[in-house]
Amino acid sequence: LTAKFTPEILRMVEEAQPFADLIPEPTVADAVLQYVSNLTQFGFIVAVVLGMGAIAGEKERGTAEMMLSKPLPRWAFVLSKFAAQAILYLGGFVVAGLTAYYYTLVLFEPLDFGAFVLGNGVLLLWLLVYTAVTTLGSAVANSTSMAAGLALAGAVLIFLLGTMPQIAGLAPGALVNWATQLGVESVPFNGGAIAANMTLILVLLVTAVAVFEVQEL
Repeated sequence: LTAKFTPEILRMVEEAQPFADLIPEPTVADAVLQYVSNLTQFGFIVAVVLGMGAIAGEKERGTAEMMLSKPLPRWAFVLSKFAAQAILYLGGFVVAGLTAYYYTLVLFEPLDFGAFVLGNGVLLLWLLVYTAVTTLGSAVANSTSMAAGLALAGAVLIFLLGTMPQIAGLAPGALVNWATQLGVESVPFNGGAIAANMTLILVLLVTAVAVFEVQEL
């Protein structure tokens, strides 16, 4: 909707009409780009806000100690927090993807549905990387605010590492670039980026479990 109607809105404002003429006619590529931009911006914020208190909040309130007094393994406690968020985000992507596909079909032209579904899967994997980062921060921290700080620091570190030419093609940012093109143009399958980010998620979760296993509650 933003991609389609921004030029028209500018034309309705007399002072902005000269700028409206500078904006090229929006295409389906602009719609996909706007969709990906919205998901990555707000998705990252949601991942940090929802995840920062998943474990640290339980430790602050003392409910983690109470739950772990039952026959509940610590690894299951940590992984259940990640799994719950992953299921929630999967549901969000289904709703967002179908809605975006419908609006793009009505306002522009049909997208390659299979490629668009793959693009959403790639974006979900990207989001789960930062969910895992936040889970690790929450496992390490003793307070929600500290967990948020650690999550943001971890995200910045991953971003900076992704700017290195040697690993840029495998970093989470490569998933976003790939998803932006899927459904719009023919691009090669980036299996290396998928494997690298799945491995990163696994390493982050194993580290979170290892840290939480030795903590005193």
